[in-house]
Amino acid sequence: MAPVQKKLLSAAALVLVWCMVWEIAFLLSGKEAWEFTPPDRVFTALWNGLLDLTIVRGLAVSLARVGYGFAMSLFLGVGIGLLLVASKWFNWLCGPLVLGVQSLPSICWLPVAILRFGIGETAILFVVIMGSVGSIAMATRDGLRQVPASYQRVASTFGTNMSQRLMWVSIPAALPTFVSGLKQGWSFAWRSLLAGELLYKMAGRYSMGSLLSEARENTDYPSMFAVMILLVCVSVLVDKVFFSRLEERVRARWGLAAR
Repeated sequence: MAPVQKKLLSAAALVLVWCMVWEIAFLLSGKEAWEFTPPDRVFTALWNGLLDLTIVRGLAVSLARVGYGFAMSLFLGVGIGLLLVASKWFNWLCGPLVLGVQSLPSICWLPVAILRFGIGETAILFVVIMGSVGSIAMATRDGLRQVPASYQRVASTFGTNMSQRLMWVSIPAALPTFVSGLKQGWSFAWRSLLAGELLYKMAGRYSMGSLLSEARENTDYPSMFAVMILLVCVSVLVDKVFFSRLEERVRARWGLAAR
Protein backbone atom coordinates (compact mmCIF):
# COMPACT_ATOMS: atom_id res chain seq x y z
CA MET A 1 0.00 0.00 0.00
CA ALA A 2 1.31 3.44 -0.95
CA PRO A 3 2.39 5.79 1.88
CA VAL A 4 -0.25 8.33 0.87
CA GLN A 5 -3.00 5.71 1.08
CA LYS A 6 -1.76 4.60 4.49
CA LYS A 7 -1.88 8.17 5.77
CA LEU A 8 -5.40 8.67 4.40
CA LEU A 9 -6.63 5.43 5.98
CA SER A 10 -4.99 6.35 9.27
CA ALA A 11 -6.63 9.80 9.22
CA ALA A 12 -10.03 8.30 8.35
CA ALA A 13 -9.71 5.75 11.16
CA LEU A 14 -8.78 8.49 13.62
CA VAL A 15 -11.81 10.58 12.64
CA LEU A 16 -14.07 7.54 12.93
CA VAL A 17 -12.78 6.69 16.40
CA TRP A 18 -13.29 10.22 17.70
CA CYS A 19 -16.78 10.40 16.18
CA MET A 20 -17.66 7.16 17.97
CA VAL A 21 -16.32 8.54 21.25
CA TRP A 22 -18.28 11.74 20.65
CA GLU A 23 -21.53 9.86 19.94
CA ILE A 24 -21.11 7.56 22.94
CA ALA A 25 -20.46 10.52 25.23
CA PHE A 26 -23.63 12.19 23.97
CA LEU A 27 -25.71 9.05 24.50
CA LEU A 28 -24.34 8.61 28.01
CA SER A 29 -25.24 12.20 28.89
CA GLY A 30 -28.82 10.99 29.31
CA LYS A 31 -30.59 14.08 28.01
CA GLU A 32 -31.00 16.37 25.03
CA ALA A 33 -28.31 18.94 25.70
CA TRP A 34 -27.84 21.40 22.85
CA GLU A 35 -24.58 22.40 24.45
CA PHE A 36 -23.40 18.83 23.79
CA THR A 37 -24.39 18.45 20.16
CA PRO A 38 -24.11 14.95 18.64
CA PRO A 39 -21.85 14.53 15.59
CA ASP A 40 -24.67 13.75 13.12
CA ARG A 41 -26.24 17.20 13.68
CA VAL A 42 -22.87 18.90 13.33
CA PHE A 43 -22.02 17.14 10.08
CA THR A 44 -25.51 17.84 8.76
CA ALA A 45 -25.01 21.55 9.45
CA LEU A 46 -21.60 21.39 7.78
CA TRP A 47 -23.05 19.65 4.72
CA ASN A 48 -25.89 22.17 4.44
CA GLY A 49 -23.41 25.05 4.68
CA LEU A 50 -21.37 23.54 1.88
CA LEU A 51 -24.44 22.97 -0.30
CA ASP A 52 -25.74 26.53 -0.03
CA LEU A 53 -22.14 27.85 -0.39
CA THR A 54 -22.39 29.87 2.83
CA ILE A 55 -19.34 28.20 4.35
CA VAL A 56 -17.55 28.13 1.01
CA ARG A 57 -17.88 31.91 0.60
CA GLY A 58 -16.87 32.51 4.18
CA LEU A 59 -13.81 30.29 3.84
CA ALA A 60 -12.78 31.97 0.58
CA VAL A 61 -12.96 35.44 2.18
CA SER A 62 -10.98 34.35 5.26
CA LEU A 63 -8.29 32.58 3.23
CA ALA A 64 -7.87 35.60 0.97
CA ARG A 65 -7.45 37.86 3.98
CA VAL A 66 -4.95 35.64 5.77
CA GLY A 67 -3.01 35.03 2.56
CA TYR A 68 -2.61 38.72 1.87
CA GLY A 69 -1.80 39.52 5.49
CA PHE A 70 0.68 36.68 5.81
CA ALA A 71 2.48 37.75 2.64
CA MET A 72 2.93 41.24 4.04
CA SER A 73 4.05 39.80 7.39
CA LEU A 74 6.61 37.68 5.58
CA PHE A 75 8.02 40.67 3.72
CA LEU A 76 8.18 42.85 6.84
CA GLY A 77 9.34 40.08 9.17
CA VAL A 78 12.24 38.98 7.00
CA GLY A 79 13.34 42.59 6.54
CA ILE A 80 13.23 43.26 10.29
CA GLY A 81 15.05 40.01 11.03
CA LEU A 82 17.85 40.89 8.61
CA LEU A 83 18.23 44.32 10.22
CA LEU A 84 18.39 42.76 13.68
CA VAL A 85 21.34 40.64 12.56
CA ALA A 86 23.09 43.25 10.44
CA SER A 87 22.99 46.10 12.96
CA LYS A 88 23.89 45.74 16.63
CA TRP A 89 22.42 49.19 17.28
CA PHE A 90 19.10 48.23 15.65
CA ASN A 91 19.06 44.94 17.58
CA TRP A 92 19.68 46.80 20.88
CA LEU A 93 16.95 49.33 20.12
CA CYS A 94 14.27 47.18 18.48
CA GLY A 95 15.08 43.58 19.51
CA PRO A 96 13.13 43.71 22.81
CA LEU A 97 10.28 45.51 21.05
CA VAL A 98 9.99 42.78 18.40
CA LEU A 99 10.09 40.11 21.10
CA GLY A 100 7.33 41.95 22.97
CA VAL A 101 5.18 42.18 19.83
CA GLN A 102 5.66 38.45 19.31
CA SER A 103 4.49 37.60 22.84
CA LEU A 104 1.56 40.04 22.88
CA PRO A 105 -1.81 38.36 22.11
CA SER A 106 -2.96 39.50 18.68
CA ILE A 107 -6.46 40.33 19.93
CA CYS A 108 -4.91 43.25 21.86
CA TRP A 109 -4.27 45.00 18.54
CA LEU A 110 -7.92 45.02 17.49
CA PRO A 111 -8.98 48.09 19.53
CA VAL A 112 -5.97 49.97 18.14
CA ALA A 113 -6.82 48.86 14.61
CA ILE A 114 -10.46 49.93 14.89
CA LEU A 115 -9.57 53.32 16.36
CA ARG A 116 -6.94 53.95 13.70
CA PHE A 117 -8.52 52.38 10.59
CA GLY A 118 -12.18 52.00 11.50
CA ILE A 119 -14.22 48.82 11.05
CA GLY A 120 -13.07 47.44 7.73
CA GLU A 121 -10.64 45.23 5.88
CA THR A 122 -7.63 47.37 6.82
CA ALA A 123 -8.25 46.79 10.52
CA ILE A 124 -8.35 43.01 10.06
CA LEU A 125 -5.22 43.12 7.91
CA PHE A 126 -3.41 45.13 10.58
CA VAL A 127 -4.30 42.56 13.26
CA VAL A 128 -3.07 39.69 11.07
CA ILE A 129 0.23 41.43 10.36
CA MET A 130 0.88 42.36 13.99
CA GLY A 131 -0.01 38.84 15.08
CA SER A 132 2.55 37.11 12.86
CA VAL A 133 5.31 39.57 11.94
CA GLY A 134 7.10 39.21 15.29
CA SER A 135 7.50 35.44 15.07
CA ILE A 136 8.79 35.64 11.48
CA ALA A 137 11.29 38.36 12.41
CA MET A 138 12.59 36.40 15.39
CA ALA A 139 12.83 33.19 13.34
CA THR A 140 14.85 35.05 10.69
CA ARG A 141 17.17 36.53 13.32
CA ASP A 142 17.68 33.27 15.21
CA GLY A 143 18.23 31.30 12.01
CA LEU A 144 20.94 33.67 10.79
CA ARG A 145 22.62 33.74 14.20
CA GLN A 146 22.86 29.95 14.26
CA VAL A 147 24.87 29.82 11.04
CA PRO A 148 28.41 28.62 11.98
CA ALA A 149 31.06 31.32 11.72
CA SER A 150 33.24 28.90 9.78
CA TYR A 151 30.83 29.20 6.84
CA GLN A 152 31.52 32.93 6.68
CA ARG A 153 35.28 32.44 6.91
CA VAL A 154 35.30 29.87 4.12
CA ALA A 155 33.20 32.12 1.91
CA SER A 156 35.55 35.04 2.63
CA THR A 157 38.53 33.07 1.34
CA PHE A 158 36.82 33.02 -2.07
CA GLY A 159 36.67 36.81 -2.13
CA THR A 160 32.96 37.22 -1.48
CA ASN A 161 31.61 40.48 -0.08
CA MET A 162 29.06 40.85 2.72
CA SER A 163 25.98 40.84 0.48
CA GLN A 164 27.19 37.77 -1.38
CA ARG A 165 27.86 35.91 1.85
CA LEU A 166 24.40 36.85 3.11
CA MET A 167 22.65 35.79 -0.10
CA TRP A 168 24.57 32.61 -0.90
CA VAL A 169 25.79 31.38 2.50
CA SER A 170 23.88 32.73 5.50
CA ILE A 171 20.32 32.68 4.18
CA PRO A 172 20.50 29.15 2.69
CA ALA A 173 22.12 27.83 5.88
CA ALA A 174 19.39 29.44 7.99
CA LEU A 175 16.51 28.00 5.96
CA PRO A 176 15.68 25.03 8.29
CA THR A 177 15.15 27.36 11.25
CA PHE A 178 13.41 29.94 9.07
CA VAL A 179 10.90 27.44 7.67
CA SER A 180 9.98 26.31 11.18
CA GLY A 181 9.40 29.94 12.11
CA LEU A 182 7.40 30.41 8.94
CA LYS A 183 5.01 27.65 9.96
CA GLN A 184 4.62 29.25 13.38
CA GLY A 185 4.00 32.62 11.76
CA TRP A 186 1.24 31.13 9.61
CA SER A 187 -0.51 29.67 12.67
CA PHE A 188 -0.31 33.05 14.42
CA ALA A 189 -1.70 34.80 11.34
CA TRP A 190 -4.60 32.35 11.10
CA ARG A 191 -5.50 32.77 14.77
CA SER A 192 -5.17 36.54 14.55
CA LEU A 193 -7.52 36.66 11.59
CA LEU A 194 -10.20 34.60 13.29
CA ALA A 195 -9.92 36.59 16.51
CA GLY A 196 -10.47 39.81 14.58
CA GLU A 197 -13.33 38.42 12.47
CA LEU A 198 -15.06 36.99 15.53
CA LEU A 199 -15.45 40.35 17.25
CA TYR A 200 -17.33 42.01 14.44
CA LYS A 201 -19.05 41.03 11.21
CA MET A 202 -18.26 42.76 7.95
CA ALA A 203 -21.44 44.24 6.51
CA GLY A 204 -22.62 42.14 3.60
CA ARG A 205 -19.59 39.83 3.66
CA TYR A 206 -19.36 36.34 5.03
CA SER A 207 -16.23 35.06 6.73
CA MET A 208 -15.46 32.18 9.06
CA GLY A 209 -15.37 34.49 12.04
CA SER A 210 -18.68 36.13 11.14
CA LEU A 211 -20.31 32.73 10.62
CA LEU A 212 -19.10 31.62 14.04
CA SER A 213 -20.38 34.83 15.61
CA GLU A 214 -23.73 34.50 13.84
CA ALA A 215 -24.13 30.90 15.07
CA ARG A 216 -23.41 32.09 18.61
CA GLU A 217 -26.04 34.85 18.38
CA ASN A 218 -28.63 32.34 17.12
CA THR A 219 -27.63 29.71 19.71
CA ASP A 220 -27.02 27.36 16.79
CA TYR A 221 -24.63 24.85 18.32
CA PRO A 222 -24.48 22.48 15.31
CA SER A 223 -23.44 25.31 12.98
CA MET A 224 -21.01 26.63 15.55
CA PHE A 225 -19.23 23.29 15.89
CA ALA A 226 -19.37 22.77 12.12
CA VAL A 227 -17.44 26.00 11.54
CA MET A 228 -14.95 25.09 14.26
CA ILE A 229 -14.34 21.65 12.75
CA LEU A 230 -13.80 23.18 9.32
CA LEU A 231 -11.33 25.68 10.78
CA VAL A 232 -9.35 22.85 12.34
CA CYS A 233 -9.41 20.86 9.09
CA VAL A 234 -8.18 23.82 7.04
CA SER A 235 -5.40 24.56 9.54
CA VAL A 236 -4.21 20.95 9.57
CA LEU A 237 -4.50 20.65 5.79
CA VAL A 238 -2.40 23.77 5.12
CA ASP A 239 0.20 22.57 7.61
CA LYS A 240 0.43 19.03 6.24
CA VAL A 241 0.17 19.82 2.54
CA PHE A 242 2.45 22.86 2.42
CA PHE A 243 4.47 23.77 5.49
CA SER A 244 5.32 20.28 6.77
CA ARG A 245 6.35 19.13 3.30
CA LEU A 246 8.43 22.25 2.78
CA GLU A 247 10.11 21.72 6.15
CA GLU A 248 10.83 18.06 5.37
CA ARG A 249 12.33 18.89 1.99
CA VAL A 250 14.54 21.65 3.39
CA ARG A 251 15.76 19.47 6.25
CA ALA A 252 16.41 16.57 3.89
CA ARG A 253 18.28 18.85 1.48
CA TRP A 254 20.47 20.09 4.34
CA GLY A 255 21.02 16.59 5.73
CA LEU A 256 18.90 17.18 8.85
CA ALA A 257 16.08 14.71 8.18
CA ALA A 258 15.23 12.21 10.88
CA ARG A 259 16.86 8.84 10.31
